Parts: sequence; structure tokens; C-alpha cells
Amino acid sequence: MSMAACGGSSDDEGGADGEMVSGEITGSGASFPDAYYAAAIEAYAEVNPDLVVTYSADGSSAGKEAFGQNLNDFAGTDSLVGDGDGPEPGSFQYIPTVAAPITISYNLPGVEGLQIDQETLANIFQGTITNWNDPAIAATNADATLPDLPITIARRSDGSGTTKNFSTFLDEATDAWTLGASDEIEWPASSVGGEKNTGVATIITQTEGAIGYVDLADASELGLVTASIENADGQFVQPTLDAATAALAGAEVADDLSYNPLDAAGAEAYPITAPTYILIRTEYDDENVAAGVKEFVNYLLTDGQDIAAENNYAALPDELRQQAIDALNETIA
Repeated sequence: MSMAACGGSSDDEGGADGEMVSGEITGSGASFPDAYYAAAIEAYAEVNPDLVVTYSADGSSAGKEAFGQNLNDFAGTDSLVGDGDGPEPGSFQYIPTVAAPITISYNLPGVEGLQIDQETLANIFQGTITNWNDPAIAATNADATLPDLPITIARRSDGSGTTKNFSTFLDEATDAWTLGASDEIEWPASSVGGEKNTGVATIITQTEGAIGYVDLADASELGLVTASIENADGQFVQPTLDAATAALAGAEVADDLSYNPLDAAGAEAYPITAPTYILIRTEYDDENVAAGVKEFVNYLLTDGQDIAAENNYAALPDELRQQAIDALNETIA
């Protein structure tokens, strides 16, 4: 079903039984939502200091693998579980938490307000367009003075849901893209890889002529310059939370609560808006761990939604948020 407009958290306890859980739970995975999870863990500690929650942002692929090996209690992932990723079918439930734009950030002193159409973006990242003054870039930036400078592609070196969402966008939205859609891409040999979103952001800040894909939180933290990207309606849109919210409004939600807001319709929608999920187990060996995961994830879906925007993430639409709460309560009874 289509998602309604986004709202904040509510007083809905989402199935919390009113008794605070103690102990420790550990999660690992996606770096894309790390800023939000870090802030939420800090805020939750003020609500219940007796449950210690830790989250290691080592990438979606690593988180899914650890989850499949029972090395974490919950996993963060921006990409769906595929064959060979680790978790067995039926062993987990997707719980959407927040969403955010994947920015296209660049380092080109004196050049701001770049507009990049979808086909040109694909050709830049697969190495077909190699210089900043290429006619394809100039065509949508008539007022910019583009330098005769080689383009350096900054990309993830680790298995990444951010990479999966970015490459899926290019694969689905363009005819030019030939590198497929996956957590790991065989990038051009001239590209430069960095671990996590922070690694890609750092490469961009240190390399004149660099362009890369980075979550909004890290791009904002480092003051990166971001391009406006052509959306499905042919409009060039900046990566803002309002534009991400517009993309969420048109996304269709599957029965397993996965959804795809990439290249969503709507003049104001940012086209590279990515979801992120927590994987919870359908069965836990330790009842206290299960209760801890349920309580913390419930917090993310209720009061924790209030801190999403201040950390550069879009809160879930109310309908999807309630669906996630229901799924949490049904999975961990």
C-alpha cells in the first residue's frame, strides 16, 4: 500500500509492557543510519540505563553475515537479505526505522549548485565521463565554470547497503548503467575506496575533483557540497529531509515491510532516498535478550522518531511506523 505523510512519534507504547528490561544487547551493520542509532542509543540510556545497547557500524553486508552466525542480537541493513548473505529465510523480520537521502557530494572549489541528470550521473560513476568540463555535465550547468579537471570517483570499499541502494537507483532509472546493483560493485580501477560512509566522505574532503555517494548525516557533518539530482519528474532536487519525505509518500510497502522509495514520482521527491531496516530474529534463545531487542526497537519506532530529523534522517510515515510496531509485537511476543 502507499505510505501516508510522515509524522513524528506518538505516545503509543507499541507493545512495551511498562517494565524496563536490564542487561545488554548488541547490534551491528549499516553505517548509513549510524548517526541516528548513536543518538537514539544515547537518548534511550536516559530512559532505561539498565539496558546497555551497543551498535557497531561495520556495513550492511557484515551486519547481515554476523546476524546469520548469531554474533549479534539485531542487525542494521539498508539492503534486503539475499541468498548467501547469512540469515536463513524465515529467521528474521524487517523492521524499517528511518530513511534518508544518499547525497551526491563533490569537491570542486568555486562550483556550487551543480545539477546532474540521471544518465550523466551513471556515466560519471562507471567512468565513462572522466572530466569535469565534459559536455554532458555542462549541458545542465550553463551558469557554472567547470574546470578542466579529472573526476575522482569516491566509493565504498566494504559491502554496503548504501552502495546497493545507489547502484539500484542507477540500474533502474537509467539506460546507461552497466555495473549492476549489489552491496559490492566492480568500480572503475581509477576509483578510490573508503570504508563506511565516513570513509567516502573523507576522501571527498581531501581530494579536489572528487565525487561520491554519502549519507546526509555524514555529508552535513563535514560540510560537503551536494549536487541536485534529476528525479523521475525531470526536476533537479537537493538532498533534504523534506525531499526524502516526499519520496517516502509515494513508496509501496511489501508484505515483509520492505519498500523502495528510489526514483519515486513527485516533483519534490529526492530520487536517491534510501530506507534502512533492523533485522530482528523470529526466535531468540535468551528471553531477556528478546525482551531487550523488543524494548529498544520499540523505542526507535516511538519516542526515537522525534530525534530523527535533528540527526538528518526522515521519520517513518505514520502508517508504516504502526505496521512496524505491529510486526515487532507479533515477532517478539
